[in-house]
Order: sequence, then structure tokens, then C-alpha cells
Amino acid sequence: MENSVGHDLPASVLEFRLPDLGEGLTDAELVSWAVAEGDTVELNQAIADVETAKAVVSLPSPFAGRVVELLARPGDTVAVGSPLIRIQAAGAEETPSDTGRTSVLVGYGPEAEATSRRRPPAQPGVSRSDDADSQAEAQGDSRTDHADSQAEAPAVSRYDGTGSLVEEVHEQPPGTVLGAPRAAATPAARKLARELGLDLWFIAGSGPGGAVTVEDVRGAVPVSQPRPATAPAVADAGARPSAREERTPVSGIRKRTAAAMLTSARTIPQASTFVTADCTASMELLDHLRSTKSFAGLALTPLPLVAEAALAALADFPGMNACWDEAAQEIVTKHYVNLGIAVATERGLLVPNIKEAQTLSLRDLTREIGWLADTARAGSATPAELRGGTFTITNVGVFGVDAGVPLVNPGEAAILCLGSIRKRPWVVRDEIAIRWVTTLGVSFDHRMVDGELAARFLATVAGFLEDPLTLLSRV
Repeated sequence: MENSVGHDLPASVLEFRLPDLGEGLTDAELVSWAVAEGDTVELNQAIADVETAKAVVSLPSPFAGRVVELLARPGDTVAVGSPLIRIQAAGAEETPSDTGRTSVLVGYGPEAEATSRRRPPAQPGVSRSDDADSQAEAQGDSRTDHADSQAEAPAVSRYDGTGSLVEEVHEQPPGTVLGAPRAAATPAARKLARELGLDLWFIAGSGPGGAVTVEDVRGAVPVSQPRPATAPAVADAGARPSAREERTPVSGIRKRTAAAMLTSARTIPQASTFVTADCTASMELLDHLRSTKSFAGLALTPLPLVAEAALAALADFPGMNACWDEAAQEIVTKHYVNLGIAVATERGLLVPNIKEAQTLSLRDLTREIGWLADTARAGSATPAELRGGTFTITNVGVFGVDAGVPLVNPGEAAILCLGSIRKRPWVVRDEIAIRWVTTLGVSFDHRMVDGELAARFLATVAGFLEDPLTLLSRV
């Protein structure tokens, strides 16, 4: 662990600062607290969920003891290194003589950062969720208030007033926690019980070791706690009508998306161009590939084939895979493609990207696109997967939309939009025929991409979809 020294706090009060959760992130948004002031916490007990770079991470407590103060509220944006919570060490009592002594401020070091980013590979039929309640239940008794407090204590470095290292020791964690015993419950269940005014002692727990879970709380009937009478409504001319409108705080993904799109609109001179293409041959090819052994178990949709066509076109027109360096006044052309795939989730729009996508086969692209989309929707995409994209594809066709004009992601030169693929009347050899047809569009940064370059790129993508055998022959 990395440690620093704070002043003006009793020595028994330990302060936990927001760590850098990876990728050099500068801040995170506090999603929710799993503890309240006055609660006792144990070593490694989950105390809060934070969202950073569109990924939700659960923070464990590096201390055992009693929560003295919560230093941020849900929805607050907290800078890395800023204090989050103060905890009085277990077994220690605050005394007047403690005042003014130094206390240890703890954050995560590189080893813990790597652990926070580590994620098991996706498994078929298993979905991930960033919901704090389901995370608490999935982790079982490691997330209850009766977690094992005999775990090995972390190394604690102590510094003097100048920041010089004085000593590094392993402190023995206490075997008990402060305060009277409480009903075993997951942090999310305890939080929900507080909100509903329920006493956990009167709720039977179905979790590990009899711990009360969120579902136990939701299913409890508080017969011993009569519902308070509802006060009569009082007319208020200035009050907002609750039944006719709803206000949602701008936070999390919506807040970050808004900032990115505002930056895009303000700083990038954007233009768009479109082409309508006959995709009949591509649809027939996909039907054939789905029946082959190579694609067994994979959800082969038109999107991977469009991605393959875009990657081939980027090889011919690398100027579409670039970024603008404002400080150096240079155009940086990338000879690798980190392919972003826009994914609509319950929490907002996410754009995870496939690293070195130009090296993948159609089968591998199909697998990676499906895996990334599932991961993003489950809220399990890591900061690394959400950063570093060089070119993006968005598929509005899945919503039945024929075309769109997406904004270019900051740091990229262009974004390709795939519209719905429908059967339409089409002229083939001077005769009307029913064909599979789609509209492709590309929005681009006009500082580095001219209209001719964008048009030639888009026409090449359309050509590959009209004759996919030409595309596959390049691989």
C-alpha cells in the first residue's frame, strides 16, 4: 500500500483516500455508501461503490474499526487522493491527548490497483452486474459485517512531517470490532433496511452464515413497525408537480457522456456523408457461416462483417484512423486499430474497444464484439477497455433506424454508422428486385479528413458489403 501522513487528526482516527484505480484516472464519482457513520467495519469489508471511467468498482476498507465520518456524498465527484472516510481504529478510544497527532492516510498501491482491475474471463450464459446489491450477495460472507477479522494486516508505512519514511510495520488487526454485536447482513442489505426503517434482528437471513441479504429485506413485512400516517398535502404554489414531471440528477455515465459530446461539438468541425448499399450477398454469406462449425455458439450478426469491412478500408485509407494533437499541431495517424463498438446499456452509452482489431479474423471479431457488448451491459467493462479507441462503429439499425449522424468521439478522426438492413425494392440489371439494403454513414473531423477521403472510405466499405468475397479474399 501507498501511505502518506495527515495532521490535525487523532492518532486513532485513520483516513482513507480515494486511490487511483488504474490507467492514471484523476477522479471518480461516489455511487453509494455501504456503511454509515457509527457503523463498525472490518478489514476488507466493502464500504462504497465508485464509478470511474464508466466502470463501477467496490472499495474495501483497509481498516477495522468504527466509522467516524463520511467525507463525500453519493453523486459527488472525488479527486484521486482526496479523503473519503475516517475510521477510528478498532480497540482504540479517542482521548484529548490524541489531538494534533499524526494519523496514517492510506490509499491503494499498484498491487491493489492491479487486483481491482483483474476480472475473470466471460463465461457463456453468465452475466455480470455492477449493481451493488447483487455484488454484495455474490461475494457472500466476505461482504457481511461478520467477515474474518483475523486476516493478515497490510503493511503500513509511517512518515515524518517532511514526508520521509520513518518505518514500515505490519500492524496486527484486532480480533473483535467495536460496539455491540449486530445482526449479520450484507452492506447493501443494511443500507436498504435503514432506508425502509426495518430492524435487521427481526429479519431471517438466507445468505452465507445466516446473513441477511437484500432480497431478505425486500421480502420482510414490518408488522411490528406500523406505517406512519401520511400528512395531508399542503398546497405550495412554488412546489414542482411530482406526478407530471420528473427530475433526474446528471451523474455517472450520463454526466461523462454529456461532457464528451459537448467537447466533441465545441472542438471538432464535423461533417458527414452517406451511401446506400445492396447487402444481399453479405446476408447470404452470414446465413451460410452460421451453419458452419467455426461459428457454432457465436451470435453472428451483420455488425462483425461491417467491422471487418471497415478494418479493411482503414488499411487502404489510414487517414481515417488518426487523431489531432492540438498542442503539437500535428495529425497522428495510427497504424493499429482499437475498434470502438458503441453499446447502449441501462446506465447509458458505453464505447468499449477491441485492441489491435486489425489482427483478428471474422470469427475472432464476432466473439470479441459479443463479449465486449455483454460485458458493457453488465457494467463490468474495465477502464482499459473503455479508453484508447482509435475508430468507432455505432449500430443504430438494431433500433429499426435507417441512418444516423453520430458525433465523433474526442481523440478520433471518424465514426461509422450502420443503419437497419431491410428488404427493399432495388434495381438489378435494369429490373426491380427485392434486395437486402442498408444505409451507411460516416461522421468525420474535417480538420484532418477531407470530404473526398471520407467518401472514398465509405464507398470502399459499401463495396465490401456488396461483394463480401472480395473482402474475405484480403484476409
